[in-house]
Amino acid sequence: MQKEYIKSLYIKHKEESLYGRYITNQNIEPLLKDLGDKFEVEIIGKSVLRKPIYGVKVGTGNKRILMWSQMHGNESTTTKALFDLFNSFKSDNDSINSILKNCTLYVIPILNPDGAHAYTRVNANEVDLNRDAQNLTQPESNVLRNVFNRFKPNYCYNLHGQRTIFSAGKANKSATVSFLSPAQDKVCTITPNRRVAMEIIGVMNKALQDVIPNQVGVYDDAFNINCVGDTFQSENIPTILFEAGHYDSDYQREFTRELIYMSYLISLNYISVTDVDGSLYEPYFQIPENEKLFLDIIIRNVSGYGDELVDIGIQYKEILKAGKLLFVPFIEKIEKLSDFFAHKEIDAKGVKVLGANNEKLTIGNENVLIVLKNEIIALNIK
Repeated sequence: MQKEYIKSLYIKHKEESLYGRYITNQNIEPLLKDLGDKFEVEIIGKSVLRKPIYGVKVGTGNKRILMWSQMHGNESTTTKALFDLFNSFKSDNDSINSILKNCTLYVIPILNPDGAHAYTRVNANEVDLNRDAQNLTQPESNVLRNVFNRFKPNYCYNLHGQRTIFSAGKANKSATVSFLSPAQDKVCTITPNRRVAMEIIGVMNKALQDVIPNQVGVYDDAFNINCVGDTFQSENIPTILFEAGHYDSDYQREFTRELIYMSYLISLNYISVTDVDGSLYEPYFQIPENEKLFLDIIIRNVSGYGDELVDIGIQYKEILKAGKLLFVPFIEKIEKLSDFFAHKEIDAKGVKVLGANNEKLTIGNENVLIVLKNEIIALNIK
């Protein structure tokens, strides 16, 4: 599939009712009811707070792919892209029909509906479901495990979102999309099924490089059997971690959503037409490993903190208030930040920077407004 063709599909099939970062059951339930006869929709369990967890099955092929999103409730970009994908599946497009002819997908759009509603990483019991793969203490963890056992997938897609702090390697390039073929043992052996996952990631990376050059990363593959991806990989099922990250000024992750949609189609099409054996895994190792080198804002060359000029690093905290998600700026660092990059930079040129009430900026403080050279500058995202 060519990138221009995929973009045309995305524009045509984007689910316009889903926008931004706050996506809950309330948003997706009307869409699930309207999926049509190609899809099987069922309630596969309940959350801690008894919210329904939905499963969607589509396709008739022998290659079985299990996908789950919003295991962390505040990571919704991959969920939006799933519904763009569902809309594409509704069409009579030949390339889409080829995927459904050769593959069967089972999708859990929101595994953690309580966390999605509260906009938290954890579930209502404050448990990170991605650390509960072995103990299975939470109802949501058991829902995923039961679907895994019943569906018997040939591939798993573990769908997540990542913070704005990540760079693709050590360069001034945000990790807009990241992947991982998780380890399945403590020494991180490159096993046959890891190679299969690596080969598919390499195919996605090649396509993404044409759109976001040098902005794809991979995560460290340190083994943790309590993580779902590591557990499923250890059971010899090729598993791919998807991470939707930040693109310039795209705090609502709408462009990243398109890139995730592209990654879905590229990978599913590749699986549908290829007997993936892992022999083409080596390009995976050309992808740089993620580093934590970004802040949302850096104000450079600020005076008033000693004899030397310093930089002020600001990070947004995502805060849900009255059903609306706010990006609130907090002071994260006050020091020389020559080893860090920023999504936005302000050069103070050696003068003082103060808060809105002319107070000195301090670490940990919320600062929506700053004063620089008698000018009030808003730092929040509108």
